[in-house]
Amino acid sequence: MLEEILSYMSSVDISLLYLILFSFSFIENIFPPSPSDVVVVIGASLIASTTMGYVPVLFITSVGSALGFILMYYVGKLFGDKVLKSGKLKFLSQEDISKTDIWFTKYGYKLILANRFLPGTRSVISFFSGMYELDLTKTFLFSSISAFLWNAIIIYVGMTLGNNVDLIDYYLSTYSTIILSITAIVVIVFTIRLFIKRRNEV
Repeated sequence: MLEEILSYMSSVDISLLYLILFSFSFIENIFPPSPSDVVVVIGASLIASTTMGYVPVLFITSVGSALGFILMYYVGKLFGDKVLKSGKLKFLSQEDISKTDIWFTKYGYKLILANRFLPGTRSVISFFSGMYELDLTKTFLFSSISAFLWNAIIIYVGMTLGNNVDLIDYYLSTYSTIILSITAIVVIVFTIRLFIKRRNEV
């Protein structure tokens, strides 16, 4: 699959290539399964052999990511309360929602700053940022910084590894596995603590 992506991206016009990088960076916040990081890294690997530049790629991908984050922010702002009130999130009690409100309001901007480094949670963070109506200017600023820092790293990785798609796939997969494992452990610990607390209250 990676070879096919690389082959296609190598054959298109530079302007279309920039559009592809922008589009994948934008939609990842909306459709989390989107392989945007892989596309960006592969696109970056073409910098040495095309007229693309590091700075333009960094700018386009970072702006695309930040705008996608803001779109999900507005989705959360407009529909977040309706989703909660509908009762579709049955695993969240009113008490849990109140605690999440306090917690997210207190640490929300730090989560936004780290969101690009947390695969699998990016759209969730942007959605809840809007639902809890964090300051739009700060949200855009922190999401832009997060995107800029993350993209600066993976674009450099793409330039360094060149067309070695096997290494690109290995490094991205390993990073995602480690972060997702850590996230899963944190969620499990939190769930166990919540279960024990509720059991003691009965």
